Amino acid sequence: MAELIVDHPDITEVSSEYRSNYKNRADGLGLLRSIRAGSIAAAFFDPQYRGVLDKLDYGNEGKQRGKARSSLQQMDEAVIGDFIEELNRVLRPSGHLFLWVDKFHLCTGVLPWFSERTELQLVDLITWDKERIGMGYRTRRRSEYCVILQKKPVRAKGVWNLHTIPDVWREKTEKIHPHSKPPELQKQLILATTKEGDFVCDPAAGGYSVFTCCRELGRNFIGGDIAFGEDA
Repeated sequence: MAELIVDHPDITEVSSEYRSNYKNRADGLGLLRSIRAGSIAAAFFDPQYRGVLDKLDYGNEGKQRGKARSSLQQMDEAVIGDFIEELNRVLRPSGHLFLWVDKFHLCTGVLPWFSERTELQLVDLITWDKERIGMGYRTRRRSEYCVILQKKPVRAKGVWNLHTIPDVWREKTEKIHPHSKPPELQKQLILATTKEGDFVCDPAAGGYSVFTCCRELGRNFIGGDIAFGEDA
């Protein structure tokens, strides 16, 4: 495990109410609003949306199918927009946001989530092959998508420092949370866009896999989850 480096002499300069390098049990918007503007190098966001569940309208949702996911508190479009505006505010110039979406939102479009009040622009996309078959009326869902956005000024040189990440990533994950994401891919994205001591934010942390990655890579973490974590 890499030694953790803290750039800031006083951690409250980054967050006055929540602890860094800690599993905060907290409302994500409240946590984001406590973070100093321009202090985050990279952020991950996995919104708890209902789009695909409502579209498919499975009658046994929450019983035989998707019990763990359907029990999570969901975000509507307005709340997702609020999260993204706050993520835009806390990211430093040329910082990156890694946004997880499923096939439904990829096809119907996520750009309405990004209002004219943000400086975030879509710069790339990674398909995650989960190596696990999911639900679906026709084709069965096996992939999720990481939409990569960058805060202006948009540039790659000197900001994106790892050039070995393929745009189709195969990784099977341990199911520790209904929204478990691939830790090895997350590590690569953190290495590509941050340096030791930088802060990485995850305001809807779920199983805290981003936190684990940060600890292993010597990055500082600030984030929390409304249902999972520890009280600060």
